[in-house]
Amino acid sequence: MRIDILTVVPRLLDGPFADSIVRRGQDKGLVEIHVHNIRDWSTDKHKKVDDVPFGGNAGMVMTIQPILDAIESLKSERNYSDVIYLTPDGERLHQGMVNQLSIRGNLIMLCGHYKGVDQRVRDHLITREISIGDYVLSGGELAAAVLTDAIVRLIPGVIGDEQSALTDSFQDGLLAPPVYTRPAEYNGWKVPEILRSGDHAAVQKWLESEAIERTQQRRPDLFSEDSL
Repeated sequence: MRIDILTVVPRLLDGPFADSIVRRGQDKGLVEIHVHNIRDWSTDKHKKVDDVPFGGNAGMVMTIQPILDAIESLKSERNYSDVIYLTPDGERLHQGMVNQLSIRGNLIMLCGHYKGVDQRVRDHLITREISIGDYVLSGGELAAAVLTDAIVRLIPGVIGDEQSALTDSFQDGLLAPPVYTRPAEYNGWKVPEILRSGDHAAVQKWLESEAIERTQQRRPDLFSEDSL
C-alpha cells in the first residue's frame, strides 16, 4: 500500500511516521508513506495556495489549482482507491471504516487548512470525507496521522502478532476487556483468578463477559443485541 498525504505544512508529519508501528511497516516494505507540500504545485509566483472566500466571510480558503494539479500528478503515476479529505464535517471515523481502507489499495489524503478547501475540490476530486471527531484542529495533518496509523497497523505483517489487532476495541462492536500481566500480585492488588486458571474456555467466556459489561457501562451507544 502507498499513502500520499497532501498538506501545506509537511513538517507537522515528520514525527508521527518516524517511529513505532508505522515506521516498522515502512521498514518492512509493507507500506509507503509520502508527504507532499501542496505549494510545490502552485503556479503563483509566491507559492500562494489560499485566497479570500466569495461572500465576504472571514478567513482564507485553499484554492483549486495546486490541489487539482497535485492529485492529477499523483494519479498519472499510479492508481488510487480513494482520495480522502480530512474535515470536521466528514463521516465519523470508526473501526469498520479503517478495516475497509486497510485493504482498499493506494490512498491520497488531503489535509484541510485555513477555512477549508474550495467546495469544487470536494465536489469533483474527493471520493471520501472523514472526520476524527466533533472538534476543529488547526489543520487536517494530525487527522491524517491518526487515520494513517489506524490503517497501517492492520496491514498483514506490520504487527508481529497479527491476532492482536483482531482483539482490539471496536473490532467486534465492543470495547476490549481489561488486561493484566505479571506479577500476579502487586501492592496487594491481584489478577483475577480465572485468568490464571489455565481453563482457556472459561477465560474466553470471562473476557467476552467483561467486554460486554465494559461496553454497556462506558459506551452504551455501541452496545446492541446484534453485536453479541
